[in-house]
Amino acid sequence: MTADIVPFNPLDKKNLGASVAEAMLSGKVHPLGDLPEFKGAGIYAIYYSGDFAPYREIARRNKDGKAGAPIYVGKAVPAGARKGGVATLGNGGKPLFNRLCEHAESIRAVANLCIEEFSCRFLVADDIWIPLGESLLIARYSPVWNSLMDGFGDHDPGSGRYNGMRPRWDVLHPGRGWAVKCKDRQECAEDIARDVETYLRNASFPTSDRFIVSEE
Repeated sequence: MTADIVPFNPLDKKNLGASVAEAMLSGKVHPLGDLPEFKGAGIYAIYYSGDFAPYREIARRNKDGKAGAPIYVGKAVPAGARKGGVATLGNGGKPLFNRLCEHAESIRAVANLCIEEFSCRFLVADDIWIPLGESLLIARYSPVWNSLMDGFGDHDPGSGRYNGMRPRWDVLHPGRGWAVKCKDRQECAEDIARDVETYLRNASFPTSDRFIVSEE
């Protein structure tokens, strides 16, 4: 019997997306709180290497600049990047730089995290590849701030729109002024911390930055 082997297609969108994700992972590690200003949109990963006990499993993988286990993965696309379902090229601006600066401000606002303990990698990319690159990175690493704790990337919903539940991120890391105005959660910080420790203790951390994309 002849095996049904699917030939490798380097131009398949999943393989192209994987190359974008790998390019980001091979990039330079920068301190999140002291980024060089740059233009463009793209994808990024944020790493934690501090002493907050619930994150010890990822912190030890990020010591000494190793940056092996992101705590959060995200993207920043240009305003109007897709209109009518058609991708458009960005026309300048600093959406990726601005997004990382917003994250730095969120961390600076809380008392139990220190911005000096955070670093990041980022990649400026054509906006057609940004969502795919981000989704592949999240699927591979399942960062705790993407998978278990909602809210890190949230913005102030604005006056009159605080009826939603306070994000889990803000319960564990209180300090953002707008989050205090949201409704209380039934779970407390200790409950969430236990969930985080269990999640990370049972997580499978990739040992390589190479992506293996299965053919369907």
